[in-house]
Amino acid sequence: MSTFKKSLSVVAAIACSLMALSSHAATPLPNGLADRQEQRVDNRQDRQSDRITQGVASGQLTVREQARLEQQQRKIGRLERRTEADGQVTYREAARVEHAQDHASRSIARQRHDRQRPGR
Repeated sequence: MSTFKKSLSVVAAIACSLMALSSHAATPLPNGLADRQEQRVDNRQDRQSDRITQGVASGQLTVREQARLEQQQRKIGRLERRTEADGQVTYREAARVEHAQDHASRSIARQRHDRQRPGR
């Protein structure tokens, strides 16, 4: 088999794999799983909002940090509403929301522990 044919068969195999992966990402979550995902996202949003409130109450967050973190939470809420708008949440959409929440969680932790205090 020539090098060209080997390369072509490798490219074809990769293309088939990518098509299979992309079709899985566009597949909607099963109803029970989608409901649990939605509840998990909502609970996590509530916990993150509570962490922001606790940070303000303890003096760990400045007013500016609070505003930025709350804006980030609103953005995640909008993303969640958009993903649920058509009645089906795909694996990719669920992963995107979870990634945004992971990022927000790290932001909250960083801001609460950056030693900035209100009034400085």
